[in-house]
Amino acid sequence: MERRFESPLDAPERVRASLAESARVKHAVVDACADAIARAAEVVARAFARDARVLVFGNGGSASDAQHFAAELAGRFDGERPALPALALTANSSDLTAIGNDYGFQHTFARLIQAHGRPGDVAVAISTSGDSANVNAAVSEARARGLSTIGLIGKGGGELATLVDTAVVVPSDSTPRIQESHIAIAHVICELVEASLFPADGA
Repeated sequence: MERRFESPLDAPERVRASLAESARVKHAVVDACADAIARAAEVVARAFARDARVLVFGNGGSASDAQHFAAELAGRFDGERPALPALALTANSSDLTAIGNDYGFQHTFARLIQAHGRPGDVAVAISTSGDSANVNAAVSEARARGLSTIGLIGKGGGELATLVDTAVVVPSDSTPRIQESHIAIAHVICELVEASLFPADGA
């Protein structure tokens, strides 16, 4: 079906406003989250130093962020270095649909934590609200199995902030702005992990 298109007359102003708000939220993250981000990066780096794994998960846009984060770790972020064992639990559609069909959607990530998580691993939960039932169930499962837990959250943190060992709560109620900040935070964690495990010669 053909749709009518009209370019908004205020499009440039909307562009400026959206990018300005994104920048404002990231500046707020600096003030509110810098210490928590540094702690999260240390947890991840120490796990990799022990040959443990990082398991990342979330729903929707946060699922994409989980895959992006895991790819930067398993591949490389900035410098050339060995691969790091990171796995996005969102990436296998057969896993997700089989578990959702057989056990219910709320069990998707918890079941995968059972399959892949080992004591000493790190579970990174990404949720803009902190109130996704399947994400929170997976964190509870991870803690019961001896994994360290990190949450990248927004909107005040929700229930997830009370479940994880390290909560990084973006100070915003806007889902797009939270997601933009989450991937920026993931990039900073990757940068710190690489600097910790693979320092430049003479550093």
